[in-house]
Amino acid sequence: MSFEWPLLVKVINDQVSHAELSLPEWGLLVRQARASMLLAKLVHWVESRGGLDEIPEAARRHLISAKCFSEKQSNDLFWEIRQLQKVARQLEFPFVLLKGAAYAVTEHPAARGRVFSDIDLLVPREKIGSAEKRLMIHGWMGGQNGVYNERYYRRWMHEIPPIRHLSRGSVIDLHHNILPITCKDCPDAGLLLADARALDKFDGLAVLSPVDQVIHSAVHLFYDGELEHGLRDLVDLDALIRGLGEQQVRLISRSSELGLARPVLYALRYSTTILGTPLSDELARQLQQVTPAKAILAVMDFLFIRALMPVHPSCTDRWTGLARNVLFLRAHWLKMPWYLLLPHLTIKAWMRLTGKEKH
Repeated sequence: MSFEWPLLVKVINDQVSHAELSLPEWGLLVRQARASMLLAKLVHWVESRGGLDEIPEAARRHLISAKCFSEKQSNDLFWEIRQLQKVARQLEFPFVLLKGAAYAVTEHPAARGRVFSDIDLLVPREKIGSAEKRLMIHGWMGGQNGVYNERYYRRWMHEIPPIRHLSRGSVIDLHHNILPITCKDCPDAGLLLADARALDKFDGLAVLSPVDQVIHSAVHLFYDGELEHGLRDLVDLDALIRGLGEQQVRLISRSSELGLARPVLYALRYSTTILGTPLSDELARQLQQVTPAKAILAVMDFLFIRALMPVHPSCTDRWTGLARNVLFLRAHWLKMPWYLLLPHLTIKAWMRLTGKEKH
């Protein structure tokens, strides 16, 4: 397919040198990066390719501001993680950190310049009640989401409703799986927990194995219907896949074991297509064996390549809106059977029309 990559993608891929950009081009690059939550990441790219002193002063101010914000967020995150350690030590099972928090505590390159919004934890489903009670004792409270949402989360979802600390405002998403239990592809979370890795520097906490972190990141992105920050998540995947090294060859077999080969295939396809992620020869060979028919790939390319771009007027064409809407419906269809989905969407629409829910 023919698609003009946004300036941000060209700079990330070194197709365009940031040192040769004019001031108006820098303005466009900053706006695209901000829309993607990648402005602080851009700082690290620039620093790794010569430093901030080489760019115009007006653009440099934006990047330095983003870097300061990112560093403050990182400091706040580690403070919250140390508070979670205190809670985990009082339980007979670890808190498994997911996504950004996991990248941070393992000092993974994916954490550099990443913006954090909440902390995601995974615990065994039968333990989620005791984990929630212990978190409440330490100041995290739920019950702010309405009766319907509370019941919906606890009956059908892979997590309880978000819980917020009463004084600090930090938000925790407490999971017992990585996909809703209504999803036909919902994996056996026990397999993920069995392969989780304890952290020497953070007693009571653990992270998924490196291969499972890639799989979870792929699932999070390619089952999500709201892809406004999809490029940020794809950048995470690029760093995670690069970091696997020789373990790349386990991706296909492990994702097949979990029943999640398709989102991993999309992760590999679009990270290589958009960001140039290098794959080992063996992984590329395995990928060919699980690639779907050309017609399916053509449709998914049409949709995902548009929807993963920054939400900025310079990054869209006449089909982008359609692609986002189709993927939004696809995500709901994948996660929930129609006999549950239709009543749920009807109730949510009614709640918004009557002002009982803002968004």
